[in-house]
Amino acid sequence: IKGIDPYKNRLSIICYDLSSISEYTKMDKNTFKLIKKNIPGPFTFILPGTNKLPKVFNNRKEVGIRMPDNNITIDIVRLLEVPLTAASLPVPENEDEEYYTNPELINEMFGDMVDIVIDGGTGLNAESTVVDCKKWPAEIIRQGAGELIFQQ
Repeated sequence: IKGIDPYKNRLSIICYDLSSISEYTKMDKNTFKLIKKNIPGPFTFILPGTNKLPKVFNNRKEVGIRMPDNNITIDIVRLLEVPLTAASLPVPENEDEEYYTNPELINEMFGDMVDIVIDGGTGLNAESTVVDCKKWPAEIIRQGAGELIFQQ
């Protein structure tokens, strides 16, 4: 849909719990505690990757990790037992936001480009807060919908 080359663009993966996150990334105890305190939620954590990352991440040193507060997404990832690659849809400036938040309109606009559209109710059009966790202390590199809790 986005028309990007996944081998050349930054993508994130969606994991379903902390153990699946630790399978695909390297993190110290401070980072583990920070992530545990803030998931599930509207965050993308940038972490060093492991060799267990999906093939599209080969030769990359880092990966964005998401665990959204959405039971449908988490259940799909849990049932598949592998992370999902995630990228947000670009919303053109003049486009009605509802086409990116209303499942019926999403199906109308993109239904012929995907295998399935799941109606989980009206969504939000909000960016995640991106947190660079490659070193400590972690650093917010884009403030989005999530308010990061740093306390231990």
